[in-house]
Amino acid sequence: MNMKRISLFVAMLVISVGAFAQTTWQNDPYHSVLRFSVDHLGIAEVPGHFSDYTVKVTTSREDFSDAVVELEVKTASINTRVEMRDDHLKSADFFDVEKYPTMTFRSKGIKKAGKNKYTLTGDLTLHGVTKPVTVTLEYRGTTENPNANGAPVAGLKVTGEIKRSDFNLGAGFPAPMISDVVKIEAHGEFGKI
Repeated sequence: MNMKRISLFVAMLVISVGAFAQTTWQNDPYHSVLRFSVDHLGIAEVPGHFSDYTVKVTTSREDFSDAVVELEVKTASINTRVEMRDDHLKSADFFDVEKYPTMTFRSKGIKKAGKNKYTLTGDLTLHGVTKPVTVTLEYRGTTENPNANGAPVAGLKVTGEIKRSDFNLGAGFPAPMISDVVKIEAHGEFGKI
């Protein structure tokens, strides 16, 4: 009788551990993009992106509803398609990449906001300042990647806004010249690691 109880306990423990196992996913750099845009002179939207970054997502649920997101970006990888502007953005007037070579985001909470959509909150550290930010995370599904022997890949999208002034970024350039609000949009394919 005791052996049956022990066997049942072990079986339940194995099922519980399997059900709550954490899985870590990392972005595929060839199928991911981290974009931003600002308004210039109030009439034109100027886009840019960062080309060197990693995103890790840890979750125990198939729908990513308990996701924990960690982002690290190399600020010197900023690209707005204009070398002179990129050099200015890397300078002490803006990102000051020599002093602040990375920016990071660490999520602290996630809440359901619709079908496969979540409100993700966390701390963004940029230009030596850490502030809480809120973005929208959309889970776009999971499928098999035929180029990776059928390994599972998940699609995620993030949208949101931050204010330059919250991070003392480009303080010498007022909002009528460059908008204080910076729009963020990221798309990614993620594989298990």
